[in-house]
Amino acid sequence: MLYLICSDIHGSRVAANLVATLDFKYNFKKIIILGDVNYSGARNIPPVDYYPIDVCASLSPLSKKLVIIRGNCDSRVDEMVLGLKFKNKNKIKLGHHMSYLTHGDLYKSEDFPLKSGDFYMYGHTHVYVLDEVDGHYILNPGSMSLPKVHTEKTYMIYDSRKEIVNLCNLEGKVIKTLYIK
Repeated sequence: MLYLICSDIHGSRVAANLVATLDFKYNFKKIIILGDVNYSGARNIPPVDYYPIDVCASLSPLSKKLVIIRGNCDSRVDEMVLGLKFKNKNKIKLGHHMSYLTHGDLYKSEDFPLKSGDFYMYGHTHVYVLDEVDGHYILNPGSMSLPKVHTEKTYMIYDSRKEIVNLCNLEGKVIKTLYIK
C-alpha cells in the first residue's frame, strides 16, 4: 500500500493539483496532510500561486482518502468547504506501524507513547526530517509550497510493502530514502 504524506500547502494551487495528480498515478490508500492547507498566516508570504478555492476544488474529490491534521493556519471554514473534520492530533495504522500525527505546533514526539516501529509525523517547520530515534521513526515531509532551510518543495510517499519512505521534490525526484526495519 502507498500513502502520501504532505504538509504546509498554504493555499498553493500547484501543490494541491500535484496531490490530485499523484493520487491518480499511485492510487494512495490514504493521503495525510499534516496541516496548513489553505492559508499562509501572518508570518508567511503567500505562495505565488496562492488560490485556496482551487486547493479545495483539487482536494474535495479525494475526501474519502484524506486525513487532515489541523495546522496553526487552518480554520473552521477549511473544514466546512472540504467537508472534513480536522484533528489536532490523530493516531492511525499505516501498514504494520502505529502512526501518531500532529502539525507540530502544539505537540511534540514526547507527547505520544512511541514504541519501537511507530511513526511520529508532523509538519509546521517547513523543514523535512526522515530519522530513526530509539527504534521509532520521525517524519516531517517539509512543505509543498514554502520550504525553509532546504530549497526544494517536498512530500513523502510511504510504501508499506517495501517498508520505505521516499522524500520527493515536486518533480518526483527522490531526494532521500528511509528504510524501515
